[in-house]
Amino acid sequence: MAIAKAERLMNLALCLLGTRRPLSKRELRDSIEAYVEAFGPGNGATGSDDSFNRMFERDKDDLRELGLVIETVESLDGEIGYLARRDSNRLPPITLDAEEAAALGLAAKVWQQARLAGAASGALQKLRAAGLPEDVDPYGSHGALEPRIPVHEAAFEPLMLACRDRRPVVFEYRKATAAHPEQRHVEPWALECWRGHWYLAGWDRDRGAERVFRLSRITGKVRSRGGRYTAEVPDVVTVRETVAGWAGEIADRSARIRLRAGAGYPLRAKATSVRELGDGWDELEIPYGHGLDAWLVEFGPDVVVLEPAELRADVVDRLRAVAKG
Repeated sequence: MAIAKAERLMNLALCLLGTRRPLSKRELRDSIEAYVEAFGPGNGATGSDDSFNRMFERDKDDLRELGLVIETVESLDGEIGYLARRDSNRLPPITLDAEEAAALGLAAKVWQQARLAGAASGALQKLRAAGLPEDVDPYGSHGALEPRIPVHEAAFEPLMLACRDRRPVVFEYRKATAAHPEQRHVEPWALECWRGHWYLAGWDRDRGAERVFRLSRITGKVRSRGGRYTAEVPDVVTVRETVAGWAGEIADRSARIRLRAGAGYPLRAKATSVRELGDGWDELEIPYGHGLDAWLVEFGPDVVVLEPAELRADVVDRLRAVAKG
């Protein structure tokens, strides 16, 4: 059984690498002997079509897990095709010193999820095959370090894969000021972690502008969509600056708040001035940028916004939305 699957995956990979144009599921089904033997030709019964589709999706995911870059292309008539371009799957000569190898090994230890851990391990094996010296231990010199990036949102993995494969997605998203979620069509660019929360930066097709989405506010499943991106993907630095701005890390003015004594230590750490008011309250001046209202809401009754007025109004709106459920 294992040999049969390995042979089937190898044949699928060869088909995708050998074609100069995208191949549809039907063409791949008719070209690979294992599919024909199991399910018959592409015009088979509905039941066999369903079984083939499930196996094909599993095989495609397995190849991507092994590192094969498979592109999904939609033709003018709406038919979905697949191919693996050789230039996207060719690994150039790799030369790493001990410090660089240690950094890669440390990065591979960050992920705790089984799927990501497998991908990281596979990447190190590919580097070994590409010339990473056998006497270099990517883990050994930093064995005492145990980095962790926790990921609890179910949307993380499908969005990570969508960013990697440049596939548009659709999902239900509930803004902090809204009582109910709404559907968003997004071209995902990158995932970034700020203040312990994961954010997706991308192009919102419905609004025709870049947007940042907090993963914890995505409800339901993330579904992929065919077709190419309609907007240019910015460089990594620009994406990070976009996320930083939306997450409130970039401030261009100040805000005054009242903070209950003994509470809100993250706010106190960012404060430019603190003044005791008595009766268990302090007055703080803090940097004010996009996203500050969402952060202040997290502190509940321990924070009261004094000024500016628009920040106070935004916080009140968010609290009312939370109260409505």
